[in-house]
Amino acid sequence: MGESRCLSVVVPCFNEAATVKSLLARVLESPWVAEVVVVDDGSTDSTLDEVRSVGDTRMKVIAQPCNMGKGAALRRGFAEATADFVVVQDADLEYDPGEYGRLLEPLVIGEADVVYGSRFMSDRPHRVLYFWHSVGNKLLTTLSNAFTNLNLTDMETCYKVFRREIIQTLDLREDRFGIEPEITAKVARSGARIYEVGISYSGRTYAEGKKIGWRDGFQALRCIVRYSPVWDKVTGQGARQL
Repeated sequence: MGESRCLSVVVPCFNEAATVKSLLARVLESPWVAEVVVVDDGSTDSTLDEVRSVGDTRMKVIAQPCNMGKGAALRRGFAEATADFVVVQDADLEYDPGEYGRLLEPLVIGEADVVYGSRFMSDRPHRVLYFWHSVGNKLLTTLSNAFTNLNLTDMETCYKVFRREIIQTLDLREDRFGIEPEITAKVARSGARIYEVGISYSGRTYAEGKKIGWRDGFQALRCIVRYSPVWDKVTGQGARQL
């Protein structure tokens, strides 16, 4: 598979001053990256200064007026993307930009429209952390699959890669972490060809800055139901716009 700069990397960030500059250096090293769209979500530390100090011409930096949530940041970043493919990249160091080539392969050869990077179907290195966190992830993925009729192994993964026309067509509404099941539900409705690729994962602890918690799990449950055909039937709304 030949390498070319065909990828827009959307980086939502909130108070990630400790890691964002190192992360961006690794992103910009990738031969696949055409542009990096960083959306600072109202950080109260020096995140925005760290991002602006990078100075690469491929960088597009957007500052939200206040903390609006990951979903709001992603919607803004998706709208600004211009390359053929779009990937979500968290601003910490949990996911490795060196794996962009693996994620892009099914897209570049024309077999997929969307690729999920799975932490649970891979023999690549994984940091060992929280048992109940992994149980929660698998439970949410199972419930999402039940409502979408997909067979994903990792719905909550950060690494989701899209053909740009796919992600820019979806009518996304969630402002916070509910964006993950919403994207999955609406991608499923769209009829897009979805693939999974195994990835490595270097998770961080809450002491190291991990932000997602049990409240976000309940929000994800709400969104799994809300954006499903079952909800349309119960509420009589009919098919919701993609």
